[in-house]
Amino acid sequence: MIVIKNGFILENNELVKKDIYIDNGLIVEKPDYLVEEEYDATDCLVSPGFVDIHVHLREPGYSYKETIRTGTLSAAKGGFTTIFAMPNLKPTPDSLINLKVEEELIKKDALVNVYPYASITKKEEGKELSDIDELSPKVLAFSDDGVGINDYDLLTKAALKFKANDKVLVSHAENNIYKTKPEGEYLAVKEEVKVALATKVKYHFCHLSTKESFSFVKEAKLKGASVTCEVTPHHLFLNETMINNPNFKMNPPLRSKEDQEETIKALLEGTASIIASDHAPHSKEEKNCEYNKALNGIIGLETTVPLVYTYLVRTNKATLSDMTNWLIHNPRKLMNLKPTSLNVGEVADICVMDLKNHHKYSLDEILSKGYNTPFIGYDLYGYMRYTFVKGKLVYRCQK
Repeated sequence: MIVIKNGFILENNELVKKDIYIDNGLIVEKPDYLVEEEYDATDCLVSPGFVDIHVHLREPGYSYKETIRTGTLSAAKGGFTTIFAMPNLKPTPDSLINLKVEEELIKKDALVNVYPYASITKKEEGKELSDIDELSPKVLAFSDDGVGINDYDLLTKAALKFKANDKVLVSHAENNIYKTKPEGEYLAVKEEVKVALATKVKYHFCHLSTKESFSFVKEAKLKGASVTCEVTPHHLFLNETMINNPNFKMNPPLRSKEDQEETIKALLEGTASIIASDHAPHSKEEKNCEYNKALNGIIGLETTVPLVYTYLVRTNKATLSDMTNWLIHNPRKLMNLKPTSLNVGEVADICVMDLKNHHKYSLDEILSKGYNTPFIGYDLYGYMRYTFVKGKLVYRCQK
């Protein structure tokens, strides 16, 4: 039996002081006997664990960048107790045999709950569909993240299969002619919402970043499409004028200040309903080089919640309830996961977030195998003091 003492929980957007008791992995009533372990949560928000639906764990195939172990430790540091692992792996999880390789690594090494994506197409090549009917009982969603599928007949066939199997189609919308230019994103979104409307599938867009993209999503929703989209902390809090080294290089790239403002607006108005990190670790050699030669991607699991809390909640642009919707409840709803709370009987997937203590994010505290982040030196609030998964302590702040 353990207790998380002196913390606050969120009830009707109000902070209410409450101790949380955990036994055998579940939240329980206050016992009438002595508790074995106590964790002090003074000045902290005690919350159900956060959910990140867009994470690159790199294993199998690219363990020199990240492993299941280091990636999930980084997730725990960031307060994420549930993450979804993208399928740009080797082997690509496009069949049951290939998916099993990843599943075994997750079972052996994961410190948090990890749900693997299966790929939409074989080897993410956009030519032949993966074994969707066979894979569907094993995964919650499919994606070819990192690659745009521009064969819309093939995409429609996939969407119909996902609809029949009640799975989510998660899209990296990118027109292969314009690539990373703004029109490369929004022209792809424009075409893909037609697929969503025609098939009625649950269609989710990754990391949208342009005014036009949000406009197409908003329009599709008004027409009755089951369309959602996510935004990332880097597109919310950075823009192209800030680029000064390869750690600012990602795909989609940082956009104009106007697009950055539109990204924030889309989130606050509800066009975008989820924040995801797009955690993408690389080796030092892949990022410490000429900008044009550097690979796309930054790490984000450890800074997503502190950035959102510091720049949206503490500035009164959003509330703690907004934050938990974007980072817990809306992702769970999209992926058909059971709703969560801190009620008695719930699984004790819990993060304890320090609301008052702040420090500058530093290289020496990073737990990911990758160090590629533009947020080094940012003074942030909202770091985690503890993270629990199924009642087990998986992270304790050392700073």
